[in-house]
Amino acid sequence: MDRLSNTVRPYAWGSTTAIPELLGVAPTGEPQAEMWMGAHPGAPSRLTRPTGTGEAGPEQSLADVIAADPERELGRAAVEKFGPRLPFLLKLLAAGAPLSLQVHPDLEQARRGYEDEERRSVPIDAPHRTYKDANHKPELICALTPFTGLCGFRDPAEAARTIAALDVDELKPYVDLLGAHPEEAALREVLTAILGAEPTEMAETVHRAAAAAERLGGAHAPYARIAHHFPGDPGVIAAMLLNHVELKPGEALFLGAGVPHAYLDGLGVEIMANSDNVLRCGLTPKHIDVPELLRIVRFEAADPGILRPEAAPSGEEPYETPVDEFRLSRFDLSPGAAPVDLTRDAPQILLCTQGATKAGALDLAPGESVFVPAGEEVEVSGTGTLFRATVVV
Repeated sequence: MDRLSNTVRPYAWGSTTAIPELLGVAPTGEPQAEMWMGAHPGAPSRLTRPTGTGEAGPEQSLADVIAADPERELGRAAVEKFGPRLPFLLKLLAAGAPLSLQVHPDLEQARRGYEDEERRSVPIDAPHRTYKDANHKPELICALTPFTGLCGFRDPAEAARTIAALDVDELKPYVDLLGAHPEEAALREVLTAILGAEPTEMAETVHRAAAAAERLGGAHAPYARIAHHFPGDPGVIAAMLLNHVELKPGEALFLGAGVPHAYLDGLGVEIMANSDNVLRCGLTPKHIDVPELLRIVRFEAADPGILRPEAAPSGEEPYETPVDEFRLSRFDLSPGAAPVDLTRDAPQILLCTQGATKAGALDLAPGESVFVPAGEEVEVSGTGTLFRATVVV
């Protein structure tokens, strides 16, 4: 197996302290939003393998290692199912401010959208380009600290009560719409109205709504905090249509296609299918493709479905999801316990998030990770928490 060297991405919404504290290093003062583990071309993990003489070889990217011999690294079953690439990206994600309100397409929508923009010769790096690739982007976030976010539409009547309590005249038509139509039509009409409003008028409405949310506090406090980071952004009002979720450490959320969501605050382990397809709904200065967004969003109210795994006899706590590109599970390792055999014919990334753990002969401190090629024998032991990322084959 290979110890990984990973890149930390300095996105503006990142916490300045959460990832450094986990790694046990001094903060730089700059945001440190995500640490990427995998073979994503944007920031592939790096590793060093010994040469045939036993000496350390040159540093290589995990993407290059896999490309050189996909079946050896990933296993035949994974290559046949997903192609010659690692189909997931594992991250440490540290939100110090809200991320953009967003939604992801399903696989068929992504394929059609990508082919359409390729056919129209939209540059892949154009700011108005929507589909960066032909893949879907389901994702799972597991909290390491108390973690807050927005996930999926809530009941329109509940959203109407939240908005009505602000007592802002310009928002009263939204309250009426939420109460006057069937669920899907109500949510669609209100989100369409929010995103289609005249920007200057909407900005003033958001300012008044934020001030009211600040006065009310309680259940309205999150929207005041969101508005603090994105003053005048229509996404502040759109956020009131969604479930506000608070995860305890160890709890997780699965975010499937068409579900609007945003992470607000906290540190977690995130895993997703390898894709950069994001359609934004607000809380961002970036391009919002409103017609395409409204086509992709699933306008249905639903419980966000917090995942609370139970340990199997092996001690593994899996987070079950309906996708095959990734499978995330957790191990709470105890001192003196027998090593746990994790050998399987599929690629794995193991990440320590707490304590002092071991993967084979390699010691892992918090924030350290290893790549385990398909079929390679590996046992884990020690004291602490270890996450296992792999695929379903």
